[in-house]
Amino acid sequence: MKYEIMSLINRALPLFFALVFFALALPGVAADPWLTELYDRLHDSPVQRAFREKAPMPFGVVFLPWAGITEPEIRAQFRTMKRLGFHNLKQVQGSPEWPDARLMEIALEEDIIPFWYGKAGEEPVTPQLLARLGISPGSPQYEAKLWAHQKEVLRRQIPAVAASQNILHGEFPGFRHTPDPFLPKEDVALFQQWLRRNYKSADHLAQAWNEYEIGIDPKPFRTWEDADRAVADLASQANSLRGYGGEYSRVRDVLRFKAETHAAEIRAGSERFHQQFPLVPTRTGGEMGLFLPFAWRATQMEALADTQTNTGSFYPSIHFAWHFGEVNYEVTRPIYMQASFANDLFKGGWSATWESTGGPQQLTGAKGWDAREQASTPGFSVNEGTMTQLLLSYLAAGFKGAGLWTWNSREAGWEGGEYALLNRQREPSPRAIRAGQIAQAADRYRQELWKAHKEPLVGVLLNWDNDAMWAAVSLRGRDHFRDYPMQARVGVSRALIDANIPFEYVTVTDLEKGLGPRYKVICLPAAISLSDHVLGLLTAFATQGGRVVADSPAGDYDEHGKVLKTGAGSAFERLFGTELRDLQYSNNIPRTLHGQKLNGFISDLHVTSAKIQSAFQTGEPAVTENRIGKGSSVLLAWDASFAVFRPGNLALQAELIRNMLGTLESPYACLEVPVYRLAAPEADHYFLLNDGPARSVRLNSKAMRYKAAVDVVTGKNVLLGGPIALEANSGRWLRFAK
Repeated sequence: MKYEIMSLINRALPLFFALVFFALALPGVAADPWLTELYDRLHDSPVQRAFREKAPMPFGVVFLPWAGITEPEIRAQFRTMKRLGFHNLKQVQGSPEWPDARLMEIALEEDIIPFWYGKAGEEPVTPQLLARLGISPGSPQYEAKLWAHQKEVLRRQIPAVAASQNILHGEFPGFRHTPDPFLPKEDVALFQQWLRRNYKSADHLAQAWNEYEIGIDPKPFRTWEDADRAVADLASQANSLRGYGGEYSRVRDVLRFKAETHAAEIRAGSERFHQQFPLVPTRTGGEMGLFLPFAWRATQMEALADTQTNTGSFYPSIHFAWHFGEVNYEVTRPIYMQASFANDLFKGGWSATWESTGGPQQLTGAKGWDAREQASTPGFSVNEGTMTQLLLSYLAAGFKGAGLWTWNSREAGWEGGEYALLNRQREPSPRAIRAGQIAQAADRYRQELWKAHKEPLVGVLLNWDNDAMWAAVSLRGRDHFRDYPMQARVGVSRALIDANIPFEYVTVTDLEKGLGPRYKVICLPAAISLSDHVLGLLTAFATQGGRVVADSPAGDYDEHGKVLKTGAGSAFERLFGTELRDLQYSNNIPRTLHGQKLNGFISDLHVTSAKIQSAFQTGEPAVTENRIGKGSSVLLAWDASFAVFRPGNLALQAELIRNMLGTLESPYACLEVPVYRLAAPEADHYFLLNDGPARSVRLNSKAMRYKAAVDVVTGKNVLLGGPIALEANSGRWLRFAK
């Protein structure tokens, strides 16, 4: 009886604490329904507040000196940049004739800030600074004297920027991060220490590593010395069917240890650099496409973003040939998905793509991680329309700036003739002109954009532990399982984008900090692993009026890779009002839904308190809905998100959206093309993306009323409620004044 009581208490605790988190967030919901104040506090720091005060919006380019270039030619290039609207460099790459430092000095002399962060590196303008300079706002010499001072401030940063290229200095001797799920022998001692910090006893670790279950180990370890021997053995196991990866929890721990230690390295290096150069922002994120299986690569992007809270900016590198192979070289929608993924991991912090594509590419880029990519050409056209889609998607996702690789192309070797804004005659191409126009528009509205936020209807849950479980399964299972959660996220994101549903990626950490009520719906794509803690957070969200939606194979495992308890009385059943009896697959026994054949995971469901909303042709439940507190929960018994990873399955997309939203609807509609919206106090910014022929569309703002509308890039007025002309394969940015 005592054990049963304690078991009940332990099961109830996650829900209790989750209700406390949500209760703390609720008082401000009515006045601030999207919890923007909490959102801005999630990565708050003096540095991030300084960024918001300065409101930098740098659109920089990479300048590559060619052999034989003269100083007058260099200056002419910088003047052309400035004329087109580029006021900073993303970076320079020195040549045998022109060192980096000299190129940066010339740029400053031409009033081009030679750093990716633009005006963010300037000294804050305070009354004390103005008194020291002997100027006041509005005086005839104010701008000139202030800029002359800031140029000297920036000039002194040239050595610092060079030093930032080598920011890590071995914070953890013996640690060697490798982007994979294996434990290098060099990491054994540090991993042993990590386990002692994260588990209260060796027996606790043995329980978590499922040592008492059949087929794991002959004898569970009892002491830390036993555990140390098991860890040493892990590092020597072969990557084979009988080797590494037979038990999932220890693989997850190896991945988490490597990811956390790598992030700690970056944090320590960034903060040490910041102490030495307090005006120079740091950055991390970098040369990793955002469709990679991060958990499998022992990388936690949310943790990397958090390392920049006190020092700088989080960013991805976004290049078509490098980073779009995982989505079959699709462009328009995946741009926004990648940008939102990065922005939403650093809520309240400064994010941007500090390296983005400048021009066409076909011959270079990564060979990819599978045979299909290695045997295909990563070919892309980049014209002014493509550039519009890139930059508008970045802004719509919440980015404040961009770095464009490159201004001019390399003249020989790898990437020769590719990636550049200029054409091969080093003349401004239409894409360069368009990029400059967008950069100027973003600079004009930079203060407003820094105050703008998404107003999401749906939160798509990012749960790193779930991705890590897929990674663990892929070791002895199929390699493609490591990519499965990413592909499911792409699928649900596609369905939301095509239905004009505003959404945001939300993490477990965000929910723990009370952000749940920001969303009407939280969607769990491919949640193969669910802990009682996460289920408690979701139950609290639903109880307070939210809607939780999960698809197959949700709830297969717990966070330790043990078969999740999904029967009557379990946390899973209490949330969904449904028992998961088995996982099946639509293959030898096909399932159809409303005449649509399915090809993937099938959850064998038995309802308790839930109601069956739809059934497969076999009579098995396809959709169940449970009323819980003020809200609801929905289980989709097929792999609804993964099924629409590739474009074209509009019927299944519509089925997913219909069951996800229930009676909810988007606050705006333009079903012909994807539309994204940012809300600022004075105006809403709409970004319309057209991936087809030129067309005319109408934007229905429904209950939202506006005074006037303008094309932000051209400055031309737009008739409210009237037709909106869109170029082929391009986009348009409209500002609607409130």
